[in-house]
Amino acid sequence: MNLEFFLIQLLNGISYGLLLFMLSSGLTLIFSMMGVLNFAHASFYMIGAYLAYQISRWIGYWPALLIAPLAVGLLGALVERWGLRRVHKWGHVPELLFTFGLSYIIVELVQVIWGRAAVPYAVPAELDGPIDWLARLGITFPEYRAFMMLVAVLMLAAIYLLLTRTRIGLVIQAALTHPQQVEALGHNVPRVFMLVFGGGCALAGLAGVIGGNAFVTQPAMAAELGAIIFVVIVVGGMGSLAGAFVASLAIGVMQTFAVASDASLSGLASLFGVTVTPQTFGYSVWKLTVAQVAPVLPFLLLVLILIVRPKGLMGTRED
Repeated sequence: MNLEFFLIQLLNGISYGLLLFMLSSGLTLIFSMMGVLNFAHASFYMIGAYLAYQISRWIGYWPALLIAPLAVGLLGALVERWGLRRVHKWGHVPELLFTFGLSYIIVELVQVIWGRAAVPYAVPAELDGPIDWLARLGITFPEYRAFMMLVAVLMLAAIYLLLTRTRIGLVIQAALTHPQQVEALGHNVPRVFMLVFGGGCALAGLAGVIGGNAFVTQPAMAAELGAIIFVVIVVGGMGSLAGAFVASLAIGVMQTFAVASDASLSGLASLFGVTVTPQTFGYSVWKLTVAQVAPVLPFLLLVLILIVRPKGLMGTRED
């Protein structure tokens, strides 16, 4: 592995990990505040991508970058106000079933409106190309990937400042652990819940705007990332933003390097003088490369974390 390849894979892994964090941060905020594990969260990511595609066709990408997340956040607030709030009194199982069913409804609506095939959601022309100064060093890294990383870092800073430096952030943190006392002080806790749910959905919508054209905007995009997002928040620790950030980067870098690796158990065995032949027991397993098992690696990490540290790397919530 040469240095150029390593740096390119590292940058790609970090950019993918930051996209995962943009998605998982909203879900983490919602779970921390409300105890709701939103199965439809990745569907809001998909809505953000499709809305950005449609808006960018009408008035351009840069207005879509602002309008689409706000629209997704408003939709999320309406879902909380007229859906989740009504089933909340029956416990967490009805909430899970509600969001699970909602995810299927959203997928079907997307297919009705935009069809089953992928849509041509393109990277803006201003960012369509490699970074010049990296290209001069022999490293080809797209400007848009760097833009993704910048947006994710700015979003992280904004969330931190909101939660630690503003009045609404202090109310949100207080409502997390002492909702009755916060309500007794005159704050409208249900409205705070609605704002948090809407804000979390807006973050997912922003991830859709940023990631939809970097990858593929299609009806299956929610299912492809949805499972990985739940792995991220469990590995990082349920309710921990810092844990979600660390887990997102770790999984992003791990998967990016894994898909480019042709290492196998047979290659490892050969280092110790053991020859694996087609007659060797379990030959098909011996010949599997890391790239072939890369999609499974996050789930293996999830199982390992649950065995070693069930609360996750930085878990704070126990119930």
